[in-house]
Amino acid sequence: MDRPVRTRLAPRYAALVVVGLAFFTDTAVYAMLPPLLPEYARIHHLSQTELGLLFSSYAAALLLAALPLGAWADRRGRRGPFLGGLVGFGAATVLFAFATSFPVLILARVLQGAAAAATWVAGLSMVADHFPADQRGKAMSSVFACANLGLLLGPAFAGWMVRLWSIQAAFLFAAGLAVLDALVRLTLLPEDPPAQPSGLGSLALLRDGTVRILAGVMVMGSALGAVLEAVLPLHLSRDLGMDAVAIGLAFTVAALASTFTSPLVGHWTDRRGPAAPIRLGLVLGAALLALAPLVPTRLGIYLYMLAFGGTASLLMSPTGPALAGHVERRGGTDFGSVFGLLNIAFSLGLMVGPLLGSTLADHLGLKGAMGILALGFVLYAALPAGKARQGGLDTI
Repeated sequence: MDRPVRTRLAPRYAALVVVGLAFFTDTAVYAMLPPLLPEYARIHHLSQTELGLLFSSYAAALLLAALPLGAWADRRGRRGPFLGGLVGFGAATVLFAFATSFPVLILARVLQGAAAAATWVAGLSMVADHFPADQRGKAMSSVFACANLGLLLGPAFAGWMVRLWSIQAAFLFAAGLAVLDALVRLTLLPEDPPAQPSGLGSLALLRDGTVRILAGVMVMGSALGAVLEAVLPLHLSRDLGMDAVAIGLAFTVAALASTFTSPLVGHWTDRRGPAAPIRLGLVLGAALLALAPLVPTRLGIYLYMLAFGGTASLLMSPTGPALAGHVERRGGTDFGSVFGLLNIAFSLGLMVGPLLGSTLADHLGLKGAMGILALGFVLYAALPAGKARQGGLDTI
């Protein structure tokens, strides 16, 4: 039975509201950066490789913070890290507004990544705590939809703010959004339910083949998005003459597609298991990477980003509910540990994708870089296909 809390909302719905708003705020500010890249590159004289480093620093912080925060959330509850994430997020937003050099931008991105680790590890664990397995996919799809809404609004908002005012104005508005997020977290955050530790740790989970396959899928999904975010904006600006607003609109289209397709993929996963959507997502991801340099018009780019948004849902939406159910069947509620691993996988994709994609683009050109990355997706697609034939993923 749900435990009483300080709010009039039942704990499970309070958890949905708090986590949903937190995910929206986090992704909205994260998504503001891609359309601002040409402006940052102009102001600070940044190369494509430096832009890739800026993206990867976020992922590095997320990677380093995820496991300690997951262990903290399992041992002491979800509230501490979830509230602690506010501090880093607020500091990062202010630094982005007033950054005067590349090192300050890197520091802001690192703080943003650490805060995101706290928000996502504790937030997903909280949702898993308050919803049973047969409702967890729908609940997680709801908070993912809030995250997608942030991805939907962030890029276009940033582009318009820069056109009308400045980068500083965009991030100062984001700071106000962070204050609203803080008030909601402090007011509605439910108490943690009693823990049921299984004794499973991160190393034990990593020895599980299903966990490794699903974590790898998350790596591929986040890398796909990160490569396009780091490499595509300069290509669109230089080769198609798109300004910050047009680039922001392109990424908004992708977020819109992901927002609508994520619940559908979650429903598909609940009914048929994760193997089929994951396999389709990997194949489509390979095709999209190969096609990235070949789209000749703005309309084509918007259609391309529509397909990209749906593909991201196919890769990323099945992993969270599948992993939570898998851990629960192993005898406990150590969701912090498994979502810590999932966030590490996510951050690895965010870190490796921009660096690899940007470096390959600098040395081989965009076509060569995208061709090599597409081949990687094709090769990885064979792993979930083989696992599905063995009954591994289909039984989750």
